[in-house]
Amino acid sequence: MSAPLLELRRLTKSFGGARALRGVDFDLRAGEVHALLGENGAGKSTLIRIVTGAHRPDGGTITVDGRPAGPLDPRTAQRLGIACIYQQPALFPDLSIAENLALRLETGGPLRRLDWPARHRRATTLLARVGAPLDPRREVRDLSMPEQQLVEIACALGAGARIVIMDEPTAALTQTEQTRLHGVVRELRAQGTGVIYITHRLEEIFALADRVTVLRDGESVGTRPAAGLTEPELIRLMVGREVAQPYPPAEHPPGDAVLRVRGLGRRDAGVRDVSFDLHAGEILGLAGLVGAGRTELARILFGLTPADAGTIELRGRIVRPRSPREAVQLGFAYVPEDRRRHGVILDLPLAHNASLASHRRLFPGGWLRPAAERRLAEDFIRDLGIRCGGPFAPAGSLSGGNQQKVALARWLATGPQVLLLDEPTQGVDIGAKAEIHRLIRGLAGQGLAVLLISSDLPEVIGMSDRIGVMRGGTLTTLLPGGAAPDAVMAAALGRATEAAR
Repeated sequence: MSAPLLELRRLTKSFGGARALRGVDFDLRAGEVHALLGENGAGKSTLIRIVTGAHRPDGGTITVDGRPAGPLDPRTAQRLGIACIYQQPALFPDLSIAENLALRLETGGPLRRLDWPARHRRATTLLARVGAPLDPRREVRDLSMPEQQLVEIACALGAGARIVIMDEPTAALTQTEQTRLHGVVRELRAQGTGVIYITHRLEEIFALADRVTVLRDGESVGTRPAAGLTEPELIRLMVGREVAQPYPPAEHPPGDAVLRVRGLGRRDAGVRDVSFDLHAGEILGLAGLVGAGRTELARILFGLTPADAGTIELRGRIVRPRSPREAVQLGFAYVPEDRRRHGVILDLPLAHNASLASHRRLFPGGWLRPAAERRLAEDFIRDLGIRCGGPFAPAGSLSGGNQQKVALARWLATGPQVLLLDEPTQGVDIGAKAEIHRLIRGLAGQGLAVLLISSDLPEVIGMSDRIGVMRGGTLTTLLPGGAAPDAVMAAALGRATEAAR
């Protein structure tokens, strides 16, 4: 058997007194998809940063193509054919797609002649390979998260990478985009590329992976052929325990309508004629393809992009939120999909993040009350099960699941009537996902009306009392909770025979 493309032996890494990696072994073969699994904090990110040259290991060896590579730096890793597509795309937002690709792929001095038609042709070809029919002249800031992910993958393909690391590449993709991406991964494997695939979606493991390595608490607890594994076995390896009841059931029937939306729309957001009711204690899930208008609808309800058509009725009163401040005062709360940009401020302590939306109540007259802020944070740490170093631990030091809980705490502190959740478990591990699901169901059980937007089809089906499907900027179909996946996808693709309104 030929030497592995990549071989890591006895890797160790510490940060201060914390051991992030404890003698980890890992290898990747040519033409293989090797899944790397583990809960947040298990050591996956540290391992990937060592492979890409962002961190230097304290001990152990790295071999590429059978040759010792020594401690890597980013330039050497790129020269060796190592590329990483991170969960948060590393693109320049003020540059076009073609310009971002050129920065990654072109060489030469500052006085070289720029061939813009050739740049655009190359970008168009690479985007077509990943199934992304995007205009290469578009600025990255105008792209959705899924579109940015596809641009990142196009960059890796253009660079001819032999070792491609994909860190939660489908976290923000719908079922259709996932299927398209899986085709790209299979194409890379067929070309002899080795792919390290990191995901919290276990169904992807069985669809793509040849082998699986699981990390727990900085140690590798096993490498197995994917074909011989079951989902319960994977979960036990990852968390060291059983995770039962991933989608907790409703314990009480929904109450009266809290929110009535009729004919709602905003022309420049592409949302039109949306109508639905949302009841106290109900979780209404919103499914649909990327671009269907789900996030845009949430932004309208929260006053970020106020409606220019239709009505919003809250507890029997017509309301018109024109800003997030007005929306909060009315009783709306919104946890956005990109928690690192809009959900939490990573450099601020947990306590400051949790109090940001409720300053007027906590600090009447503008006088700071640190003790009140600390008590608020301690209450949420206890009630939401936030794992942290205390109320003044930086939010950036927390795992993804705990950052999401902090974002949720900020809005729960406002005492909302309607909770808008956009991709609430995106990029969090299976244990944290189950905890967040229990929290959401518990909040609904207390009478909160929840609008749940999710691209994770099993999640939206398992968590929702009713499922609304959006397509082309409008709500086309309402289905009961637990509806068949093919019925939801048929509605999202416009193939439903009739709307169940």
